[in-house]
Amino acid sequence: MTKGRRTQEAQPRALVIGGSMAGLFAALLLRRQGWDVDIYERIGAELAGRGAGIVTHGELFEVLARAGIDTDAAAVGVAVPGRRVLDRSGRIEGERELSQVLTSWGHLYGLLRAALPAENYHHGSNLVEVTEAADRVVARFSDGSEASGDLLIGADGLFSSVRARLAADVRPRYAGYVAWRGLVDERDLSRRTRAELCDWFAFSLPPGEQMLGYPVAGANEEMNVGERRFNFVWYRPADADHGLGDLLTDVDGVRHELSIPPTRIRPDVIASMRRDAERLLAPQFAEVVRLTQQPFIQAILDLETPRMALGSRTVILGDAAFVARPHVGMGVTKAAGDAAALADALRAHPEDLAAALAKFESTRLRFGAAVVRRARDLGAYMQAQIATAEQRAMAELHRSPEAVMAETAVTTGIAA
Repeated sequence: MTKGRRTQEAQPRALVIGGSMAGLFAALLLRRQGWDVDIYERIGAELAGRGAGIVTHGELFEVLARAGIDTDAAAVGVAVPGRRVLDRSGRIEGERELSQVLTSWGHLYGLLRAALPAENYHHGSNLVEVTEAADRVVARFSDGSEASGDLLIGADGLFSSVRARLAADVRPRYAGYVAWRGLVDERDLSRRTRAELCDWFAFSLPPGEQMLGYPVAGANEEMNVGERRFNFVWYRPADADHGLGDLLTDVDGVRHELSIPPTRIRPDVIASMRRDAERLLAPQFAEVVRLTQQPFIQAILDLETPRMALGSRTVILGDAAFVARPHVGMGVTKAAGDAAALADALRAHPEDLAAALAKFESTRLRFGAAVVRRARDLGAYMQAQIATAEQRAMAELHRSPEAVMAETAVTTGIAA
């Protein structure tokens, strides 16, 4: 059985493995350049985000426009005028003007997914093998089906099946801390908390930790004040040997390696986190944590690949290639930029795939490494163990309220 055969032999054909942000960007951009593109997603139903918030940047809007998506800020997310830091008592101890648009994973995914014809998106396609020949690349799936094309794009995320098969030595590394994340309906918060948090990119900074939050669209994509949700991310140290293991041991005593389904988190772990929020955070943020129905845990990881072209007809991009700690807020923008760079390289070298992939790789390897490096610097003070005096000194540069407001989720400081 063959999936997604080419309908017009004159068109070059791309197979995209992974149907999240990176895969959708790649598919939409290549389709607009005349490629025949199909996405193969492992999950058997429509993807659903766990409530993750997304910080946008100028490059993301540029790529959205190229992909045919409405880039009016009101359609993409919620605009905030700036940033503020709250001290332990809840007093505003610092503010900074910085206009930005914040959105949610689900909202942005919905915009991209709606732009791709349903017949080009295949659910339940679990990749088991990639084979290259002189004139094609073949993807084989666990249900016995296969698809062939001119190019295979691995856009299947942190635990990429494409990377696992073609670059098995490249694996994510735990950074020494986790992020608790969650969403709460704005209408459920007190008047004070709504006024002091919900129109801002806000922070609370306990020693060695960082809490941040910002407004995103409501559960049904509402953008009006009072109908939105507030998204929080709380970075906390957890050593790999004991702390992380306890957090990722589920209700049945099963130890998960680097992630755990939200509904499997033990009630005592969530209760302990809520108590710590009352003890350590500004009261406004403690209220957000208290009212969040289903918080979830994200282990903070670094991933760097030395290659993005994994064969003569296979590339990886997005989180399949580089995963930076979230402090730079560049995950989705980086994925969009990867897809745009690949489309540009293929357009520049329409008859020379090797030259196109070499151009793409040389450009995006440098950028991906720079993003990871910058994110590592920003997050250093939350690592459970800082090994050297030099690392401790570097960490101090990024932990003051002024530095946190100026440096978090901005593109400055990223030098390829």
